[in-house]
Amino acid sequence: MNRFFELSLVFFSGLVLLFILAPLLGMVLEVSMPDLLQSAKDPEVQDSIVITLLTAFGATLFFSIAAIPFAYLLAKKTFPLKNLINGIIDIPIVIPHTAAGIAILTVISRNSALGKLSESLGFEIIGTPVAISIAMAFVSIPFVINSARDGFAAVPERLEKAALNLGASPMRVFFTISIPLASKSIISGLVMMFARGMSEFGAVVIVAYHPMIAPVLIYERFGAYGLKYALPASVLFIVISLFFFILLRIFSKKK
Repeated sequence: MNRFFELSLVFFSGLVLLFILAPLLGMVLEVSMPDLLQSAKDPEVQDSIVITLLTAFGATLFFSIAAIPFAYLLAKKTFPLKNLINGIIDIPIVIPHTAAGIAILTVISRNSALGKLSESLGFEIIGTPVAISIAMAFVSIPFVINSARDGFAAVPERLEKAALNLGASPMRVFFTISIPLASKSIISGLVMMFARGMSEFGAVVIVAYHPMIAPVLIYERFGAYGLKYALPASVLFIVISLFFFILLRIFSKKK
């Protein structure tokens, strides 16, 4: 029975791996090296990948400044409606991302209060890298909040109280004890936020079709020219995404 159970585990694990790898391998095998190199030299493809990486990084960096203290509050403090707030955090994950894009549009469009304010200051949000970063952050910020919250919750409260009793301020405890001890979870959440933002399509295409990020470019090429023309750009973006994701994962493991 033990042997049968182990073989069952291996069998089902293999099925899941095959389910993940088969489409990716099939796509890679369909693209010739000359087509991949030609796609890599295409200025439009290069620009879309650069914009994707920069906006995803900007979204992660900027919005995590508020997300990490918020996660600490959720982990360490008790207050009314806390369970409701924890549920609200996960809403961007469960709603359709085109609906998320429309929701964002109502806040940053030219007719909104924020849109009118930005217009009075001489710039627009819609159709800019700023709008792209906002859309990316909206759908990906739950990852860093949830991961950081779990990390802070695992920090022994006795260590924080000991530091407070020795005269350290709450802010000093937060930066010198809580964050260092929860750093692995925080970095893991940041990596997941960056990766999720980088791959976003539905919300981004609503608020900023141009400048084109890589997922939007791939969709446009598929719609206009078909599978053969979209494949090289898809494979190239997947390879670059995996490179950055693995690099960040290695970095997070060393912390």
